[in-house]
Amino acid sequence: MPIMDGYEATRRMKAIRDTPPVIALTAFALTEDAARCLQAGCDFYINKPIDTASFAADLKRLQTQFNARAQ
Repeated sequence: MPIMDGYEATRRMKAIRDTPPVIALTAFALTEDAARCLQAGCDFYINKPIDTASFAADLKRLQTQFNARAQ
């Protein structure tokens, strides 16, 4: 992104409002990359290529977590 990267965009969004959840989708697959995304405020980290079956299961799990948190 020309003005800011995804890490900064996530930090700014989370500073304003904690929801909706932010899912990091990146080609970077190292453990440090996942940690950096989560430290920036992302709620979940997925690296490419996406396994559609596990992606759907992950989204359902994330939805359940956020629904419980919202109550």
